[in-house]
Amino acid sequence: MSKNLEIERELLSKPGDTILETLEFLKMTQAEFADRIGKTPGKVNDLISGKAPITVNTALQLEKVLGIDTQFWLNREANYREKLARIEQEEFLEQCIDWLKEQPLKELNDLGFLSSKKPNSELAEECLKFYGVASPIQWKQIYIDNYVGTDFRMSNKLNAHLSNMAAWLRIGELRLRKLELPGYNKDTFKSVLLEIKTIVEQQPEDFAEQLEIKCQEAGVAVIYSKSLSKAPISGATRWIAGTPLIQITDRYKTNDHFWFTFYHEAGHILLHGKKDIFIEDFEEIENDKDKEQEANDFARDWLLPDSFLEAIEDTITEGTIRKVARAYNTHPAIVLGRLQNLNRVPFHFGGNLKVKINLDYFIKH
Repeated sequence: MSKNLEIERELLSKPGDTILETLEFLKMTQAEFADRIGKTPGKVNDLISGKAPITVNTALQLEKVLGIDTQFWLNREANYREKLARIEQEEFLEQCIDWLKEQPLKELNDLGFLSSKKPNSELAEECLKFYGVASPIQWKQIYIDNYVGTDFRMSNKLNAHLSNMAAWLRIGELRLRKLELPGYNKDTFKSVLLEIKTIVEQQPEDFAEQLEIKCQEAGVAVIYSKSLSKAPISGATRWIAGTPLIQITDRYKTNDHFWFTFYHEAGHILLHGKKDIFIEDFEEIENDKDKEQEANDFARDWLLPDSFLEAIEDTITEGTIRKVARAYNTHPAIVLGRLQNLNRVPFHFGGNLKVKINLDYFIKH
């Protein structure tokens, strides 16, 4: 506790101090006072020391015994408790400063979620408000234990990575609050995924906005957020208050990765339960392997089924890739990405077939 807070505590006057002053003025002992107010000496001591609050009933009794108005005692008690609570809160926030060391403060500041920069009690309060929790204990329960279990404190490095994950997830929650969505409809979402394939094929400049709008029609939220430095996540799927949330980053910067991530997350929504949580490409989280494979298969089948390989000859050219893309109504980058993952072409091949993507505009708005 800082010296200033110690001094504030020492100088804070309790309502009991006024009771003692009044007793002295009236030349009344505490024993007599106890008899007159109808309390035991122990209860009177609690009242004077501040352990017991002055209730409305006690204030009425004090007015009768000491001749000082009821409202005075109630105001005196309220002011004391408010000042004491503020001191205790400041002491608590000072204890939270170590917790700040794990948090991605600079990135949250750069993104506009925090305004204070110096790691002090003010920033601790601001960070707790960002997460919407009363203390680091609730933060751990909600943003760590729910995702990785209770036994996670292995190293400072791991703590920082998980804190970055927590911040990234919280950003998704806050942005979801700004959306007004209809109730989720599974059949509508399946229809929307078919329509989105046209966006995949054409890859227009406003693809991200179109994707958001289409998914919202089915009650699915798509949120774009920056991949934080110590939590290199590509995407995540979870349900919040009955709404499926797909949170995506532009970590890999090309459209083939982006669309595979989206359809992968869409697969989780359609195939798996509302209590399931999937965080992709984050080493500290191990998703259910079978469900991950199901989501991979889902994304593959929707974007480019394995039958496309029948049209692939031993010698693969960019022309071949474009031809297959037209035949399957998809983008050449999708074909190229599949061939690269199958080791049919090197990763440096056909770079001009992929489209660079940047979600900064959507991340900042």
